[in-house]
Amino acid sequence: MKFKVLATLVLVVVCASAIAQEQKKEMSADQKAQMEAMMKAMMPGEQHKLLNNMVGTFDLKVTAWMMPGEPPMNSTGTSVNTWIMGGRYVEQKTSGSFMGQPFNGLGYTGYDNLKKTYWSSWMDNMGTGIMTSTGATTDNGKTWKFSGTEPDPMTGKDTPVEEHITVVDKDHYTFDMWSPGPDGKMMKVMEIAYTRKP
Repeated sequence: MKFKVLATLVLVVVCASAIAQEQKKEMSADQKAQMEAMMKAMMPGEQHKLLNNMVGTFDLKVTAWMMPGEPPMNSTGTSVNTWIMGGRYVEQKTSGSFMGQPFNGLGYTGYDNLKKTYWSSWMDNMGTGIMTSTGATTDNGKTWKFSGTEPDPMTGKDTPVEEHITVVDKDHYTFDMWSPGPDGKMMKVMEIAYTRKP
């Protein structure tokens, strides 16, 4: 009885292997090219690794400007940035306070292999919308520039934003955000200094 079961298992394995080999032979050149393109598109690469300096747990010092010429508001927080989905995306979970209220935010950053661009999304408990942007680094991950939009609570429409990231060293980086001021010119509205926790 054991011999029959073992023989049956061997036959199944041999047949499955033969079918797989036959399917490989039957793939056309176009199908093989499609398979290779799909594998290349889904795998994280060197561009993803450039985000690694921003992964970890960081203390935050936040400076925000509501209007030009007015003194800034200062607050603190913590950001836990982790790789998810096999090194494809960086997830950023931020907590702290803003204007005397508890603040919680959630963001994702990644690199799109097909579009050849970095992208970022952000949402928090100070709104019900989502901010999206795309960007690039031209110096191997030392500085980054993102452009995108965010919902404007005054108009209900999307407004342009610019974001800059500067990696100082493996334990420090800064983020600043710019959006149109009352005169329509871009002004710095926020700066965040990230310091890696020991």
